[in-house]
Amino acid sequence: MSYRSSRLLRRIVLAAPLVTIALLPRAALAAGSGLSPLLPFGESPNGRNLYDLYNLISIPALVVFFLVEALLLTIIVRDRRRRQGPDYRPPQWHGNTRLEVVWTVLPFLILVVIGTLSFVELQRDFQRPADNATDLDVTVSGHQFGWTYTYPQGVSVSSEGETTLEPLVVPTGKMVRLRLESVDVIHGFWVPELMGKTDLVPGYENYTWLKIDRPGEWRGQCTELCGRGHNTMQLRVKAVSQEDFDAWVAEQQAKQATPSPSPSAGASPSASPSASASPSPSPSR
Repeated sequence: MSYRSSRLLRRIVLAAPLVTIALLPRAALAAGSGLSPLLPFGESPNGRNLYDLYNLISIPALVVFFLVEALLLTIIVRDRRRRQGPDYRPPQWHGNTRLEVVWTVLPFLILVVIGTLSFVELQRDFQRPADNATDLDVTVSGHQFGWTYTYPQGVSVSSEGETTLEPLVVPTGKMVRLRLESVDVIHGFWVPELMGKTDLVPGYENYTWLKIDRPGEWRGQCTELCGRGHNTMQLRVKAVSQEDFDAWVAEQQAKQATPSPSPSAGASPSASPSASASPSPSPSR
């Protein structure tokens, strides 16, 4: 292989990862494969907060990544032994106190900012919303391998894996507080287009919430490896208008109402009266 060919090959090898990183998100989104590294734009305020935080952290991180990679490639190409000679020694920065302080303090400050923003977001989006801010309380109980949604109106809906994939129905424009609990192992409740992931831990209550402004339906999945049927433990969240929600609740109440037991037939009186003692014959005169 000639020198020019080997040089071209090295350039292709170095450029391939960068092209892949640039094209993967768009290709994955177009195919709907779920492999995109981009966080979906949330339909609920807590999901949008996570989207904003993700971008606030990821975009500077990508800038730092490409800067480091560009400097690394520059050094590799510029300071090759073939170009500089076997006795070449690059400039040494060891002992430069100012530079060493900068590259120690700057990453520390970046991590402090990321940690502070993440902690604030955690407190805002994963704490139990106040009672006076809540319009609807729903208890979400996870079990192998499905969900049970219990509403304060006395309605309980079971969703069993892929066989009976019933949605969690919520009204639009309302603050819906979800109390998450598990009856067996740890499960994870996550609908990416709506909110962040929250675990369901046995013996412990976790909370998350929704406030969806438009009707629609979104899919999710249990995010903890909870057993052999984990892949079937899917989620549906359906947002409808308040009128449609009230009609759905009334329909579920009628469907789940316990039928009154039919009155048991009482003992019917005997059709034939018991034979009375035959009258004694009148005495002959």
